[in-house]
Amino acid sequence: MIKAITDGPIHDREHFLDTRPLTRKEVEAALDQVVCQTKANLGYLQGKFPYSAAENGVYPITENVEWTTGFWTGILWLVYEHTGDEAIKEAALKHVDLFLERVEKRIDVDHHDLGFLYTPSCVSCYKLTGNETAKKAALKAADVLMERFREKPGFFQAWGQLGKKEDHRLIIDCMLNIPLLYWASDITGDPRYKDAATRHFITSCNHVIREDASAYHTFYFDPETGAPLHGATRQGYSDTSAWARGQAWGIYGIALNYRHTRMNEAFPLYRGMTNYFLDRLPADDVCYWDLIFSDGSGQPRDTSAAAIAVCGMDEMDRWLPEDDPDKILYRRAAHRILRSLIQDHANKAHQPGQAMLLHGVYSWHSGKGVDVGNIWGDYFYTEALTRFLKAWDPYW
Repeated sequence: MIKAITDGPIHDREHFLDTRPLTRKEVEAALDQVVCQTKANLGYLQGKFPYSAAENGVYPITENVEWTTGFWTGILWLVYEHTGDEAIKEAALKHVDLFLERVEKRIDVDHHDLGFLYTPSCVSCYKLTGNETAKKAALKAADVLMERFREKPGFFQAWGQLGKKEDHRLIIDCMLNIPLLYWASDITGDPRYKDAATRHFITSCNHVIREDASAYHTFYFDPETGAPLHGATRQGYSDTSAWARGQAWGIYGIALNYRHTRMNEAFPLYRGMTNYFLDRLPADDVCYWDLIFSDGSGQPRDTSAAAIAVCGMDEMDRWLPEDDPDKILYRRAAHRILRSLIQDHANKAHQPGQAMLLHGVYSWHSGKGVDVGNIWGDYFYTEALTRFLKAWDPYW
């Protein structure tokens, strides 16, 4: 059901295999930095949310709107897991009430990013505390996401008017939205959620991923027939380049969807996408915002893409067969990238309102959030550290 591609080999295997694994001391010290920044930001935000990207070094304060607010609440749950701090737990629980109100009143939910909003904020809460409000909010969000499912050929429309030709598309990011639906099936026993998520996963694999294992940002379909039309970009440098964060969404998305579907056909796509990403890293192993760029380009990096890829490699490390020839290489590569983020890109100032991970890119074309911290980068950096510290049960 999932297309086969040729997964090219890693060109410089020894670069990754020679990596010294991160120590527990290194990871704990980095998480302690995250805890300090989280506490500083709690006081700064006063129950509200950070905007998607920092401006002039700090996050503007926003209400529970946009597609990114769930990541801040997710950070609170990760930090609560690490520290057991009841004050952080209470702050996160107050957010859960806001997320229920948001989905019930349908405040800025007419898009596919319900998974980004409700998995780290509410599914996490239910898994950790059994909170019924969180369960209710997340299930309602799953139902709203299901409204965007297009039967032909089987995908969730990213945004825009449903069925409108110029909006009839998926984007690779949605591989991280659909785990909300797998969870909804597990909780309710209703297979509709999982069936739709699986169909979207297959459609994405077969169209948004190119034959060379790079990814388009978005892929269009004919709204009447469901026929595939063409791939394009909205975030990457060009329609033919590989947007770094999109490639990372693919790496992590394939791993998470394998967790829920156990479709072994996903392994070659995972290897292909991961190899493509690793082969295009610069000297310090933290990607530029599009993989067409490297050292000397003068372009900004995207540390958030690096953190997402680390999470994906760690997730798939649980599922790749022990005899897979690249299993150890991917594990060492994840250590190498995360160490670079810790040493050279993490914020150690702990001033109120600042990001935890610097040098991310939201949208290069619009000039929005370029070479600054962004909240999903903070979240996935914190998740990566959590994954490296313990056998973590993913919210996804």
